[in-house]
Amino acid sequence: MNRKYLQLMRDNAGNERQPLNLVRAEDSTDATLYIYDVIDAWWGVSAAQVAPAIAALDPSTTLHLRINSPGGDVFEGRAIRTAIQQFRGKTIAHIDGLAASAATTIADAADEIEIAEGGFYMIHNGWTFAMGNKHEMRKNAELLDKVDAAIVADYARRTGLDVKQLADWMDAETWFSADESIEHGFANRLATLPDKAGDGANNASSRKWNLTAFDRTPKALLEAPPPKPDPEPEPDYAAFRAHAERRLRLLQIA
Repeated sequence: MNRKYLQLMRDNAGNERQPLNLVRAEDSTDATLYIYDVIDAWWGVSAAQVAPAIAALDPSTTLHLRINSPGGDVFEGRAIRTAIQQFRGKTIAHIDGLAASAATTIADAADEIEIAEGGFYMIHNGWTFAMGNKHEMRKNAELLDKVDAAIVADYARRTGLDVKQLADWMDAETWFSADESIEHGFANRLATLPDKAGDGANNASSRKWNLTAFDRTPKALLEAPPPKPDPEPEPDYAAFRAHAERRLRLLQIA
């Protein structure tokens, strides 16, 4: 069983949980949604939180998505992406620190993307949990192929890049600096910060993720990772498997 996803969740479980924070300025048509957590229905930001918050906004609103996330559940990310795409107002994603894995799916849904200097954007192949015989393993691999193909198609629509190049980058788990993200079309521009940035930007720059679950994390992002939480009982893998299988079956309708 591939436990990288569980490792990512557990390694960051000691971080203070960030409440989903939708801020609407009283004298403005702008609203800001902070996604400063892992993407997961159990351990972080979920579609069940995000979708109703976005749906409640007036279409005249400009929605700002402030993102600093190591990623998480691909299906939660997809559902959040759909909620953003269905919003009829303008959407701008601000990558304040890190957009990795499923967090890129969310950022990519916005009309415009800007990334802070020193920020990173990471793409890779999907992960899953799998148990069973060889036939079940092949079925899971086929479903993951569909997941990755859908993600590649998303990136290709935004960047205009060749799908083979994008797939190769995903195979290699590729981390893009802010400048590289713009160069390759994942982001539109570098963020311009005022002299005194708002609380969100300050919090993002100080928030540290434990990214050791990934294979090619840049050294700069591995320095002084937060301590792992105290040992907890072994997760209920049967429950995780059932949870993952329910989500993977959704792709069978594609």
